[in-house]
Amino acid sequence: MKVAIVAESFFPEMNGVTHSLLKVLQHLDARGDQVLVIAPSTLENAPPTMEGATVRRLPAVPLAGYRNIRVAMGGVLRVKTLLAEFNPDVVHLASPFVLGWRAVRAAAALDIPSVAVYQTDVPGYAARYGMPFLENWAWQRVKRIHVAATKTLVPSSDSLQKLQGHGIPRLELWRRGVDTDRFHPDKRSPGFRDTVAPQGQKIIGYVGRLALEKQVEDLAVLAGIPDTRLVIVGDGPQRETLEALLPDAYFTGFLGGEELAAAMATFDLFVHPGELETFCQTIQEAMASGVPVVATGRGGPVDLVDSSRTGWLYAPGNLAQLRDYAMDLIGDDAKRAAFAAAAFQQVQGRSWQVVCEQLMNLYTQAIEEHPRIPAGARGSR
Repeated sequence: MKVAIVAESFFPEMNGVTHSLLKVLQHLDARGDQVLVIAPSTLENAPPTMEGATVRRLPAVPLAGYRNIRVAMGGVLRVKTLLAEFNPDVVHLASPFVLGWRAVRAAAALDIPSVAVYQTDVPGYAARYGMPFLENWAWQRVKRIHVAATKTLVPSSDSLQKLQGHGIPRLELWRRGVDTDRFHPDKRSPGFRDTVAPQGQKIIGYVGRLALEKQVEDLAVLAGIPDTRLVIVGDGPQRETLEALLPDAYFTGFLGGEELAAAMATFDLFVHPGELETFCQTIQEAMASGVPVVATGRGGPVDLVDSSRTGWLYAPGNLAQLRDYAMDLIGDDAKRAAFAAAAFQQVQGRSWQVVCEQLMNLYTQAIEEHPRIPAGARGSR
């Protein structure tokens, strides 16, 4: 198969989209498929190939206030030229919005089937960043992209219902895998525990970008829980603000690879307050590490956390409930151990191999269905 992947962000910018794309590229490489990645240029010297795929970069400018996020410039013609030269069987649109809007039109003009993967709640971000006047416009853009695509893949039941509510057709559920070898209870690290909780406190941990949409500031409600230490893993534009707001927390900065696996497995409890998560991969990684979860009862976490068995889901905005649930598990070792064991078992069998094979089948379906979908139903060319 020849697959063109068009990504709004890509390596070396690491986020949920990049992480899942690298897993997909590894799978395609192992199958012997030919792959082209089209992505924005980066501030760093990025490699021209990645996991067997050729990477073509388009000129890009940094997003205001978030220097590491780059927005590709230019029009449809450049993307259309790259796609025409490669002549793929299918175009994979990763979290499409700016570059993805150009790519879906280019694919339609070339009569190439496209699979749009909904991963980022851009309209919700607009409201969260104090620009609610852009929310309707953003939804119009999202709808136009996904109506134009041959097939849209969503990561959770919440996303499925949300896109159905906006009249977007041809939706399929496609979740994310988790590396249960890398994220495992055996990775617990006494050294990490001694560093971040030298007085033997229980560790309440968060992993993710330190950005406004993650609502990390809500974790201030956990201050003062006896014999605990809040540990924040990650980096981002809000780090300085959060360090001032959470003076007793330990900030590790960005961790990757085995360092992240060790940190995750050493947590006693994982917390995630973000309400705009379409999936929330770090929850699966915590569960695979044998760590129970307290998360907001909105978005992707609703599908991942079995409340009262693998963790707790608190009502969005109810920070007193967040604190109560954290205290419930931190204060009861036997209950926390039972939740941890259930969390570990729940994610077994969710390997990236299984998830990527499902994606290959969805590619094939899109190729087979594409000629039967009238051009008008795929949106404007």
